[in-house]
Amino acid sequence: MKIQSYELFQVPPRWLFLKIQTDEGITGWGEPIVEGRAETVKACVHELMEYLIGKDPMRIEDHWSMMYRSGFYRGGPILMSAISGIDQALWDIKGKFYNAPIYQLLGGACRDTMRVYSWIGGDRPAEVAEEAKRIVAAGFTAVKMNGTEELQYIDSYDKIDEAVARIAAVRDACGPSIGIGIDFHGRVHKPMAKILAKELEPYRPMFIEEPVLPENNEALKELTKHTSIPIATGERMFSRWDFKQLLSDGVVDIIQPDLSHAGGITECKKIASMAEAYDVALAPHCPLGPIALAACLQVDATAHNAFIQEQSLGIHYNQTGDLLDYMTDPTVFDYKDGHVTIPQGPGLGIEINEDYVRKMAEVGHNWRNPVWRHKDGSIAEW
Repeated sequence: MKIQSYELFQVPPRWLFLKIQTDEGITGWGEPIVEGRAETVKACVHELMEYLIGKDPMRIEDHWSMMYRSGFYRGGPILMSAISGIDQALWDIKGKFYNAPIYQLLGGACRDTMRVYSWIGGDRPAEVAEEAKRIVAAGFTAVKMNGTEELQYIDSYDKIDEAVARIAAVRDACGPSIGIGIDFHGRVHKPMAKILAKELEPYRPMFIEEPVLPENNEALKELTKHTSIPIATGERMFSRWDFKQLLSDGVVDIIQPDLSHAGGITECKKIASMAEAYDVALAPHCPLGPIALAACLQVDATAHNAFIQEQSLGIHYNQTGDLLDYMTDPTVFDYKDGHVTIPQGPGLGIEINEDYVRKMAEVGHNWRNPVWRHKDGSIAEW
């Protein structure tokens, strides 16, 4: 079997799908995307696929090493996201060839279902209590929300009080047993992160996410001394080498690699195993499409330390398309009691509605994240 051809589809709301075709008629799907940089990732996929046309799709580990190691300049969001989508598609092909879900090829499942959480509140969190009630009524046992709007390096306690009041409202609305993930989104610099983390402790968050920017991960050593709340990070880290120092420093409780950014299934399975050796939990980042979520669930099925999975159904970014729109059978992702069953079909376990993908690719998208500024005109972290 040889890789014969490939196609890329830039589809709403902000996704990029890859289809790889083999000469035996087996196709694989991947989701290589950096949110807001779809065209850039497309160019990278084109460059990498030059090496793969005519090759055996089953040699995934070799192809991964070639794409990563043969480049003198390695890593980073663009290169690793392109590798991720290609890797997902190759695993999809391999699973279909053996008529087995990918998790079976990774050693088999250690769980049957995976707990999932749902987003509330949007980029500028508002009306979070009512939205949380609605999500819990739909059966979810955990929610995630942005903790704050933009914050200066040193900002007012008014903004701290506003953030705490929002989390308190969610806790009051949903009761003591609902998990609340609070995403600092890298918007909070170290001085304010220490204050905010301490103020949030009475509300028993499930975790605080990206309390500082990943380029400032050394600050986590100090932050861990100021809070007992589990610290999560990793969505902007792109390989096992990026996670190595974080894990050895012992400053993270939950890692969140993104299977469309951090090397795909091949690499994220290794990152998960590294984290398990440090007694660190896994909660893959995935505010993306159905292919990315299916890839996450295949790894979750095999990772003992996976405890919850992000998913994008109804997320505030999905205004022109949503998670289930591109699937032939959306019931694969039926959520029940806050869990989803691991997909059992061959490969990724989902069937993409190719006719709909082609139709929506004609619409396309040019999604960009917003550019925020502080009142003084300086750029703010989004």
